Amino acid sequence: MQVHKYDVVIVGAGGAGMRAAIESGQRARTAVLTKLYPTRSHTGAAQGGMCAALANVEEDNWEWHTFDTVKGGDYIVDQDAAEVMAKEAIDAVLDLEKMGLPFNRTPEGKIDQRRFGGHTRDHGKAPVRRACYAADRTGHMILQTLYQNCVKHNVEFYNEFYVLDMLMVEEDATREDGTPYKQKRVAGVVSLELATGEIHIFQAKSVVFATGGAGKVFKTTSNAHTLTGDGMAIAYRHGIPLEDMEFIQFHPTGLAGLGILLSEAARGEGGILRNADGERFMERYAPTIKDLAPRDIVARSMANEVREGRGAGPNKDYVLLDLTHLEPEHIDAKLPDITEFARTYLGVEPYTEPVPVFPTCHYVMGGIPTDIEANVLQDNETTIPGLYAAGEVACVSVHGANRLGTNSLLDINVFGRRAGIYAAEYAKDADFVELPDNGEAFLENQIESLRSAEGTEKVGALRAELQEVMDADMQVFRSEDTIRRAIDKIDNLRERYKNVAVQDKGKRYNLDLLEGLELGYLLDIAEAMSVAALHRPESRGGHFREDFPDRDDDKWMVHSMLYRDETAETEGVKGIRFDTKDVTMTRYEPMERKY
Repeated sequence: MQVHKYDVVIVGAGGAGMRAAIESGQRARTAVLTKLYPTRSHTGAAQGGMCAALANVEEDNWEWHTFDTVKGGDYIVDQDAAEVMAKEAIDAVLDLEKMGLPFNRTPEGKIDQRRFGGHTRDHGKAPVRRACYAADRTGHMILQTLYQNCVKHNVEFYNEFYVLDMLMVEEDATREDGTPYKQKRVAGVVSLELATGEIHIFQAKSVVFATGGAGKVFKTTSNAHTLTGDGMAIAYRHGIPLEDMEFIQFHPTGLAGLGILLSEAARGEGGILRNADGERFMERYAPTIKDLAPRDIVARSMANEVREGRGAGPNKDYVLLDLTHLEPEHIDAKLPDITEFARTYLGVEPYTEPVPVFPTCHYVMGGIPTDIEANVLQDNETTIPGLYAAGEVACVSVHGANRLGTNSLLDINVFGRRAGIYAAEYAKDADFVELPDNGEAFLENQIESLRSAEGTEKVGALRAELQEVMDADMQVFRSEDTIRRAIDKIDNLRERYKNVAVQDKGKRYNLDLLEGLELGYLLDIAEAMSVAALHRPESRGGHFREDFPDRDDDKWMVHSMLYRDETAETEGVKGIRFDTKDVTMTRYEPMERKY
């Protein structure tokens, strides 16, 4: 058994992980563990931009940005976190510029900015240009820039090391009011080296989770195959709560039938959504900012057009994104990638034909709860010393019930930076937590039992069934009946998962085995999403209950907190305890969400 010791271990090498590594690597001995090569991380798929109130093109300020974030998140955003993000956005963009990121420029040489959904001036009065961008490859440029700077600062990478477990201990502690409790402490992580099949323990004073989202719970998704909820599920299995898991964002413009993303930048540059009749239908749903309304509103509007029979195509199951009124030179300059996607995957020429689109699972607003310093919470009152999280795996909560476009690339830079700084500062004065005896035994047993299993169920078949039921029953529209149907199916799949077998019995690059382990994470996350959705009898942001179509601020202006607890039962599901956490309010009171 190989044991490595570092001051800080960062799990994940996407935008949040590498932004943390740049800060931590200059302050403490840091290792980054990643299940794939860093520049293959899913941050590279982000297209449209990163927002900041630079006011390079139009008047703007961080308070308007904060308001748009809070309103866009349907007022369940923690406003202290939103203020931090909006204030630090300007420096976050300028930091990337200084690192070498090639942003698009205005004729005067400033960073150019364009419109994006939900970005407004004067607290909602009109659209504003706030998104800083590098054509429609912004995430790719950010990822390359961060990786180059990690290399510059001699950050140590362990590529293709798959973190499958966390090592934690519990210590007796007393709260300020004299109440005794068990304080969790992190000692390190356990990983599988893909090239050899060997298990490695990484002991650390601080651990940062930056493992990304869980979009592969759904069949139709813009997410990479690697986004299987690993970090969320590992934390959940160790008794750490998951916050706001019912809030899932469906991006309006995925290529119909495929889910491959067409950036909101297409609408920011003037693209128009039309139904089969050629009508610009968003004028009916959001008369002020139309096609640039927040994503949850646009996605539901599109789905409603299809449900009411105004969908396009032979099966009337999608709507159309119309770019044909834009100059081809403008399209090529500002939207080169997404137009190529339309040509490659659908055989559609965007110069002359509208592109078939339909909502695709894009982002999980919930995740591991943290405070604004990226400390992970073990309950509503207590943080876990030395454990941090940032990016989509975390819920700080700056996105609330619906993330505004371009706030994700901002989130990973602002809170990734904070996680790296605070993790390194903690490690300066902290001691290593003693590793638990045989801490790797659980993972070894899990791997060997799966590798040697002789069951009749196949991983791919179970995963496909899970994704299909989540697409059918937990997507844009939900009700008690559909959610319970999803929960029943997940329970059935859990039982069948016990009888699963993998065909590859080897150790080196055993992706069959890894997909089997990932399926366990997906089942955990799908169950958490469904139980949280059933337990919130209201509609808010990305969570729309047809049986409870109104927002209920009197009862549900709270965050959902789900815990793994074998003694508990929630909504008929054993092993889950439900709690709530207050939303942090500063200056913006909830109001009707009109656009």
